[in-house]
Amino acid sequence: MRLATFSQAGVVSAGVVRGDLVHPFADGVTVLDAVRLGIAGAAALDVLPGVPLEDVRLLAPLQPPSFRDFVAFEEHVVGVRRSIDGRGGVPDAWYDAPTFYFTNPHTLIGPDADVPFPAASVARDFELEVAAVVGPSSEIFGYTIFNDWSARDLQSREMQVNLGPAKGKDFAGSLGPWLVTADSLSGFVDDDGFLALLCTASVNGVEVGRDLLSHMGWTFETMLAYAARDSRVVPGDILGSGTVGNGGCLAELWGRSGAQEPPPLRDGDVVTLTVEGIGSLTNRVVSAPPAAPIPPVRRSLGKVNP
Repeated sequence: MRLATFSQAGVVSAGVVRGDLVHPFADGVTVLDAVRLGIAGAAALDVLPGVPLEDVRLLAPLQPPSFRDFVAFEEHVVGVRRSIDGRGGVPDAWYDAPTFYFTNPHTLIGPDADVPFPAASVARDFELEVAAVVGPSSEIFGYTIFNDWSARDLQSREMQVNLGPAKGKDFAGSLGPWLVTADSLSGFVDDDGFLALLCTASVNGVEVGRDLLSHMGWTFETMLAYAARDSRVVPGDILGSGTVGNGGCLAELWGRSGAQEPPPLRDGDVVTLTVEGIGSLTNRVVSAPPAAPIPPVRRSLGKVNP
């Protein structure tokens, strides 16, 4: 089952995609409402006659309550760490548990939307990920594609403060084209519980990366259990897989080669992420208006305490 959120004639609706038609849910039900019902409950919802997909604009499938983005691919860590902070290898702590950071759930965009990069950034990058959506009984309800857009120059500087990425990440993230329920992908699960989905990334029609989702270090179920440890997850929360290896982002390739090749994304570049069993997510890179300058810091070190 594929669930989508879409706009038609300025009206936002949600529904079930069947073939080339999207059947709106009756009574204004949203994708998040459907997730809270579980797969069986969502499948039982009433739907209206189908509308051709070509007549609607797909949006991000849902607005999640929270978004934890993991870093589950060892190969990605090796390359991108060298690119961002100049250090090689994988930190020992990476092997201890599936680490994540909280990203911005309020700047998510859907397929074919423009991505407004900070005007000050010149090291613009994509990240090919799969996002899992949590269901009502702390299980995985379904999956969608996630592009974790990254301003690498901003990220590199701000992470010197030893916190997670901030303005280098929170300007935009793409989700789509729809949410595919977990039962629809059960045939891709390998003997160890990983989803063996082929993932590819292209820029302006040229493939720059491909990997199997099953190369993750942990399953989504393990990441969900870790997210809930000493904490709380709710239906609709999203767990990002982290960026796949073998060219899942440009920074990984830069770190491995020692040069920015392929070059950073520029205005007008079109990035397409494709994941087997889910679909394709395409967006175009643009520049946001220049931001206002930051006032100078007020230093306190060296001042005499009263």
